Amino acid sequence: MKTEEKTFATLILAAGKGTRMKSELVKVLHPVAGRPMLDYVLNLAEQMGSSRIAAIIGHQAELVEERCANRGLDFVYQREQLGTGHAVLQAAEAFAGYRGTIVILCGDVPLLRASTIRDLMERHRASGAAITVLTTLLEDPFGYGRIVKDKEGNVLGIVEHRDATEEQKKIREINTGIYCAENPFLFEAVSEIGNDNAQKEYYFTDIFAIARRKGVRTASVIAPDPGEVMGINSPEDLVRATQIVQERLKEKLKDSR
Repeated sequence: MKTEEKTFATLILAAGKGTRMKSELVKVLHPVAGRPMLDYVLNLAEQMGSSRIAAIIGHQAELVEERCANRGLDFVYQREQLGTGHAVLQAAEAFAGYRGTIVILCGDVPLLRASTIRDLMERHRASGAAITVLTTLLEDPFGYGRIVKDKEGNVLGIVEHRDATEEQKKIREINTGIYCAENPFLFEAVSEIGNDNAQKEYYFTDIFAIARRKGVRTASVIAPDPGEVMGINSPEDLVRATQIVQERLKEKLKDSR
């Protein structure tokens, strides 16, 4: 089957509970400026012209499905929360036979702009990489996964903060959890991810070590605005995201006058 060059598919990770939100409501349905944050991610995928959209859901799956019933997306269930690698693997069947680019987005990153994802896709395809991670630079990267590269800029791996050496902790380039990958490489590699770690979870980030082992190219693209790739993890983050959305709407109104 020929690779679908012009088109791409989207996979949205939306199964997490969001414990730090201190709420009974599943994280991706919390409102940002009056709309569930998942809405913004779906709108982005639609605006970009995604040929198909699949969402991995878990906590309060029925409620998420009900809220998004008219959006024409496929729902994939993650019954047990065993990490991001396990989450992506649940979608293998939904993408069986699909050859081409898959953009992986997070349901709790509502401020992402279409221009950033276009840039990620263009640079991913131009580099010939099997997988590309969207990164950003932080003044204080404490708590985030660090991007470890070789001299040519290939991503050797992503090291979680708690596993990083003192030298690796000095790296300011961090993982946003947003990726561009080629299928069938994506699901072949994800099926090889193990859970030999303290959390006994399947980390999607292990895919970079697998890619290197397979001898395929890996890459990264830096998002210039760290605020745009901010994940919503707390009520405070929600307030900040709402303010940013409202500011963007004001800018839009000003520009349209």
